[in-house]
Amino acid sequence: MSEKVVPEVVGGVTGPQQVNPHAVRPAGRVGRVWRQRASEVVRSASPPTLALGTRLGGDEAVSQRQARAVIDLALRVGEAMLSTGASAADCVASVLRLMTAYGVRSAHIDVTFTSITVSIHRGLHEDPLSVMRVIPGRAPDYSRLEGVQGLLDDIVASAEDGDEAMPIDVARARLTRVLESPHPYQRWVVTVGFALLAVGVVMLFGAAPGMWVAAALSAALVDRVQRVLYTTGVAAFFTQAVSAAVPTTIALGLHWLASVDMPVPGVRSPSLVVISGIVVLLAGLGVMGAAQDALDGYFVTAGARGMEVLLMTAGIAVGVAVVIGTANRFGVDMEVSPFVALGGNPLLGVVGAMLVALGFCLSTYTGPRTTLVSMAVAAGGWVVFEVGLALGLGGPEATAVASAPVGVAAYAVHRRLRMPELAVGTAGIVSMLPGLAVYRAIYLILSDSAAVVGNAVLHFVTAVSTGMALAAGLSIGGFLARRRLGLDRAAQRARRRSRGRYVGD
Repeated sequence: MSEKVVPEVVGGVTGPQQVNPHAVRPAGRVGRVWRQRASEVVRSASPPTLALGTRLGGDEAVSQRQARAVIDLALRVGEAMLSTGASAADCVASVLRLMTAYGVRSAHIDVTFTSITVSIHRGLHEDPLSVMRVIPGRAPDYSRLEGVQGLLDDIVASAEDGDEAMPIDVARARLTRVLESPHPYQRWVVTVGFALLAVGVVMLFGAAPGMWVAAALSAALVDRVQRVLYTTGVAAFFTQAVSAAVPTTIALGLHWLASVDMPVPGVRSPSLVVISGIVVLLAGLGVMGAAQDALDGYFVTAGARGMEVLLMTAGIAVGVAVVIGTANRFGVDMEVSPFVALGGNPLLGVVGAMLVALGFCLSTYTGPRTTLVSMAVAAGGWVVFEVGLALGLGGPEATAVASAPVGVAAYAVHRRLRMPELAVGTAGIVSMLPGLAVYRAIYLILSDSAAVVGNAVLHFVTAVSTGMALAAGLSIGGFLARRRLGLDRAAQRARRRSRGRYVGD
């Protein structure tokens, strides 16, 4: 291309001049350059943190037979964990660990309150698999949960040692033995556990030995009534109502004896019998499970569990109302004050918290070794709770502070001693369940004055806040312990994939 020649003036004489084409840039080109530089400053060049719709499989090498065997074992394990009291997040993480150990990495797990679904996408050229199993019921059974978690740890360890994972037939046989093995205690030991739980609750309020006996008899009777109603097929709501009527009736009898100058020695506040009965009934509900699922991001499961808790709490209110209303019709004015306070003896409170943990462990078939550790963790948690109250913290704040070290200890013993984290953590905070707040709300609702409805709602909010504080404290403590003690590689991958919350790009 020929260069453009323009006239050049030299000493008044015009001559030719060569022009550099890069010396002058058009205005449009300058604008494009600056726009490009601005976009480089603002626009991200890294891939998104959340890949949407890009996973097309990855398990094409897994045979149909192997995939069916793995998904069947995974469903059995997931059903067992949900049925024995595990949270949705723990169930999903455990199932993902199991399937990863057998070479299946494209699994999708969906958990609801009544079912678990496991799907495997094996690429574009292989048929996917999707199987659902309905959860028949939920009952805390930590001895079986411990056995299932031990089996999972052995499977993952065998896969990470460089060898092939445990044969699926062997794993299925071990799982069957775990689920069909007898309980570590007979049924009467469970009844004793509920009685000890109630004794521990009244000890937290500084009750005398006479009240210990009344609370123990009430809790033992509640357990036997619940068992009879369950075996006869009575709906859970009515079972809860009848069970709540038992301690209320005993409290009514104690109040009547005191009104006719025949008080029972050592019984000063019949309210404690009702409160201990409510805590016994709440211990078997999904209060902690609902709060934990909500914090983990499994809102559908959390909503279902929350509805169950609400319905069962309504059953408690109905049982208490029927007894009080019947007593009033027969001229017995039952004035059981709900305004009692925690006992002032710290040593008695620690012993009560340990008894609560012992009773809870016995009622949930927790093994002896885990029971002893849970009692020690519960004692430490209660000491922290008392210190929080002494420093001026409110109930929910003190429970949150106290449950955090319980969460740390629960994961530490799970990591070091292979004990079920859920059993130790739950037993450590049962003594801080909001039984008193629930009873106060029920008492105020049953009164004739419309002016106290606002106070009743306030106590219900306090109960819910306490439950959320307990779950949050356990979650934070477990998170800190995992950061410090670490997880195995399979558990790290599984927990990243089992998050139920939204992860932004």
